[in-house]
Amino acid sequence: MTKRTALVTGGMGCLGEAIAKTLHDAGHTVWVTYFPGHEEPEPWLGRLREQGYEFRAVGVDVSDYESCRQCAEQLAADDVKIDMLINNAGITRDSSLGKMSKSNWDAVLRTNLDSVFNMTGLLYGAMVERGWGRIVSISSVNGSKGAYGQTNYSAAKAGIVGFTKALALEVARKGVTVNAVSPGYLDTPMVAQVPEDVLESQVLPQIPMGRLGKPLEIAALVAFMCSEPAAFMTGANVAMNGGQHMY
Repeated sequence: MTKRTALVTGGMGCLGEAIAKTLHDAGHTVWVTYFPGHEEPEPWLGRLREQGYEFRAVGVDVSDYESCRQCAEQLAADDVKIDMLINNAGITRDSSLGKMSKSNWDAVLRTNLDSVFNMTGLLYGAMVERGWGRIVSISSVNGSKGAYGQTNYSAAKAGIVGFTKALALEVARKGVTVNAVSPGYLDTPMVAQVPEDVLESQVLPQIPMGRLGKPLEIAALVAFMCSEPAAFMTGANVAMNGGQHMY
């Protein structure tokens, strides 16, 4: 196996951490992004170091193009060659459309979709020049089926799928693959905040498997997409949702 360098946006979150760990376990060097002024990387890095993981962190506001440009320049100046980009950063600002503010629409679209353009657009060119690269973006089951109160989130996640398929065509003969993963509901701190009675009566009945997904299950799929054996896989959006939505 060739050792590569990965960058996971939103890498200090629950799913991001699982992806970072899985890529590290596969033998790769892993960088994660953090949001300056909102996240402190050292406690997270220290906790993971105690578990045997040596990660590197870089500060960037992925929703802001100029911040992303500075991040890319910093990595290049430090001679860091990103071979695998995992666009994982995301937020929610839920409400029905009639009650949704423009600021909450913009925040979700910028963080969840503009970030994919920002980071991918600044990093994929070097992958093309080297003739090898993997780009995996995290979409969502709700980008395919929609969800009440999530016009912003569903639109952003659907946009990721379109972006993925279009860019896959552009770089198909350049040694760079571009794919997406659409997870269903996962066992994360965000879902843990849902009252247990609501989880049991409204969420789990939608999932034929009758349980939430595990972040490490999604991470294993991402790691495969980043692997050498996945070289013939591009333009795919792979669902992993316990059978909640089949298409």
